[in-house]
Amino acid sequence: MRVVRGIAALRRVIASWRGEGTTIAFVPTMGALHRGHLSLVRRARATSDRVVVSIFVNPLQFGPHEDFRRYPRPIGADRALLRAAGVDVLWQPDADEIYPPGDCTRVRVEGFDATLEGVSRPGHFTGVTTVVAKLLHAVAPDVLWLGQKDAQQARLIERMVKDLLIPVRVRRAPTVRERDGLACSSRNLYLSPEQRADAVALSRGLAEVKAALDRGERRAATLVRLVRRAWRDAPSVREDYVAVVDAATLAPVKAVRGKVLVAVAARVGATRLIDNLEWEPR
Repeated sequence: MRVVRGIAALRRVIASWRGEGTTIAFVPTMGALHRGHLSLVRRARATSDRVVVSIFVNPLQFGPHEDFRRYPRPIGADRALLRAAGVDVLWQPDADEIYPPGDCTRVRVEGFDATLEGVSRPGHFTGVTTVVAKLLHAVAPDVLWLGQKDAQQARLIERMVKDLLIPVRVRRAPTVRERDGLACSSRNLYLSPEQRADAVALSRGLAEVKAALDRGERRAATLVRLVRRAWRDAPSVREDYVAVVDAATLAPVKAVRGKVLVAVAARVGATRLIDNLEWEPR
């Protein structure tokens, strides 16, 4: 595995691959890698000749009171995992190269960034779409792999890629979970043992929603109540939002008539976690 930092060095590698007719898959990350990230790498490896992974803790997507400074950065462990997974290039850009002096251009996907996470974290998605646009222009991959756990983020990036005519195929991989159902997340490292036990309530609530949908329940208000009921016995879980939205537009729905996203966010102690369920009638 080759480790590069500068954009010029990265582009030289990409150009040499292109001269060989090579297909390239890209997995952007902020590091602190877990099984969810590695599942994306495996899919990228299976679908393309070469795999590029970036590690960049993007300051633009963190709010002023969020965890940018304490976000885990175990770079040695991350490199070992990526090397073992068969990654061809790890790109670790410096912030000054992604956001050089005078940088003032921002990418916003209007409407899609003003619901769910966009309400709780103002400006977050402008940071996400801006950095992903920059990363895509640097790597110029054929395929971009994203995870379903960050469903709203994936939807925004899909929309951005389409609207800005970026020539990349965006693919999503299913959420990877721990044995007890908790969605894999870098922020799970922050949880105490007691909080970790309570955090399972997020996936437990979504499982009850799926069972209800499979039985024929279609009222969004009832689905929301099922999630909240599952959280009652988890004292460290404090709701941020529970929402049922159209999976394509992210607009709230009162009744399920097509493909929906049931999205949840909560603080477990001081740690904020998200999870979701995408469901479509058969």
